[in-house]
Amino acid sequence: MTTAAELSTRVPLRLAPASATFAIAIAGYLAVNLSPYMISAAQEAIGLDVLAASWLVTGTLLLTAVAGLAAAGLCAGRHRHLVARIGLGVATLGFLAAALIPALTIPGLLIGGVGAGGAVASAGAAMASFRNPDRVAGWNGFANRGVITIVLAVLPILGLAPLNVFGALALFSAIGLVVTTWLPRAPILDQGANLGTAGAATGEAMPIEIPPTGAIRTQSAAPSRLLTISGFVLLIVFALWAASEDSLWAMIGIIGAETSGLTPEGLGVALSGATAGGLLGSLALMAVGNRLGRAVPLVVLLVLGGILKIVQGTLTDETALIVAFVAWNSIYAVAFMYFLSTAAALDARGRWSGPLLSVYLVGSALTPLIGASLSELLGAQGFTLALGITSFVLAVPTGIIAAISTRTERSIPNTAEALA
Repeated sequence: MTTAAELSTRVPLRLAPASATFAIAIAGYLAVNLSPYMISAAQEAIGLDVLAASWLVTGTLLLTAVAGLAAAGLCAGRHRHLVARIGLGVATLGFLAAALIPALTIPGLLIGGVGAGGAVASAGAAMASFRNPDRVAGWNGFANRGVITIVLAVLPILGLAPLNVFGALALFSAIGLVVTTWLPRAPILDQGANLGTAGAATGEAMPIEIPPTGAIRTQSAAPSRLLTISGFVLLIVFALWAASEDSLWAMIGIIGAETSGLTPEGLGVALSGATAGGLLGSLALMAVGNRLGRAVPLVVLLVLGGILKIVQGTLTDETALIVAFVAWNSIYAVAFMYFLSTAAALDARGRWSGPLLSVYLVGSALTPLIGASLSELLGAQGFTLALGITSFVLAVPTGIIAAISTRTERSIPNTAEALA
């Protein structure tokens, strides 16, 4: 009998499981990217003012985050597919109700937000199932930004009516539901093995199950204290970092207009350029993979990002500000992917990559309020300086945890694919 020690904990990045993982991740995150459109659609659907519509969308995103955090533990085990199916089914029904029935706009969006949390948690956990998490994170970023760019361009052409905006959320949730069966399963747990080994206890032959992906996987069920601490610290660091990044994203229009005369047209160029920069960053990460490790790239990216955040508060030329903003957001996109790959490498079951995406949503939902408060209190230059210093400080624990994740990933045998 083949023992687990001879086989791989993680599976290759194949078309079917990768497509399912990325499609479900896009479905879970789509509301974040469409939030400005959702505000307009909610106003049209039931006549809400801007503030009320904004709070409705914020509530939707917060429910996604809370539901994702609550379901993350289940997605690191045998219930991953069940969570994905229930979440995507609920999201489809909720967003479809909001699209078709004005009276159900508010409950439909809130219910849809809860369902999307299941999609976020299951997709985040599934990303840890693949080999070379850095390349996987790059592919995910490329797929996400590519699809979102198209959706953001097409919807205004079709019109920001509730049927189009909320219907898009329902459509992508339904697509994710259809492909859920291809989602990679969590590794089989070996209760007797030590962390970092994929085999049974010495001298034992362990029964092996061949999942639909074609690879046989096992992993220890008892993570070390170091990895547990690293995982929790990573979630905290990522939450703080994401909040600082998204605060600048939310406030760049106001700050730019104050410091450099940034026009609405210039802001549009900056935002579209930032998306393109993120796509290029994804391609670079896909090409590099794990050849550079994670610690050094992440520290460098956070330091450079911090410098560019500070610079944006001092520029008085609109063109220079746009260039700095695009450069900063490109770095942000690549750093985000490295954070995801770091979490995925800490545990192949997705114990940390599952909640990581939900933690980000908490910051996304609250950063407009955080950014507005800080910029008003500190002024433009003080605001960007505070955000830059935050990046510098967080670079230290981030680099340490990234090094631990790289060492952990390399300690687990990744030698063979069974019956390929």
